[in-house]
Amino acid sequence: MTRHWGAAEDSNLRVARLIDRTGVLGPGERAVVVVQGCHLRCAGCIAEATHALDGGEEIGVEELGARLAALDGIDGVTFTGGEPFLQAPALSRLLDRLRRARPELSAMSFSGYRIEWLRAKGSPAQRGLLRRLDVLVDGPYVRRLHADLLWRGSSNQRIHALSSRHRAELERGADRSAGVEISIDGELGLEWVGVPPVPDYAARLAAHAGGSR
Repeated sequence: MTRHWGAAEDSNLRVARLIDRTGVLGPGERAVVVVQGCHLRCAGCIAEATHALDGGEEIGVEELGARLAALDGIDGVTFTGGEPFLQAPALSRLLDRLRRARPELSAMSFSGYRIEWLRAKGSPAQRGLLRRLDVLVDGPYVRRLHADLLWRGSSNQRIHALSSRHRAELERGADRSAGVEISIDGELGLEWVGVPPVPDYAARLAAHAGGSR
């Protein structure tokens, strides 16, 4: 069962984290919207903190669109989470708003849903979001299938080029992890982004650093 938030479900997003720029979650340099809320809750998920449906904070789509449109030096935006397709109406509206301002930016999303399910059984809003994407990484994370792969945590997950925008570079690129980026926040805590090439990365990092977030 899918769930969306709010009476006007396309006006606000429930967000866990915003990343203005990274080079490890999609082609080129990208802004990342980490949405809050996931019902799949895959064992060993690297983003367990994004599972709670009532976590994170709400942000207006127009406000977020303006923020993303003002970023320099990015090639697109990536949606991860959490499960982006639980908030398909708001993300579709965000992409429409963003592309009016920055039509050159590409759109990528992760999803625990397989593309076949989205096309055959997804809601109209979910199919609408899918049509707006240039790249989709699909499938649930399966810990026993963890592998060192580009933008995927396990070998059952797939990359789909849904437009011609990045198809050539995906076809010629090496299929290995893009790695992770680690930074230190204002309170001297570690933050990281990316799809780790090894399982249990968050726990390993926390043990090594004596605590991270």
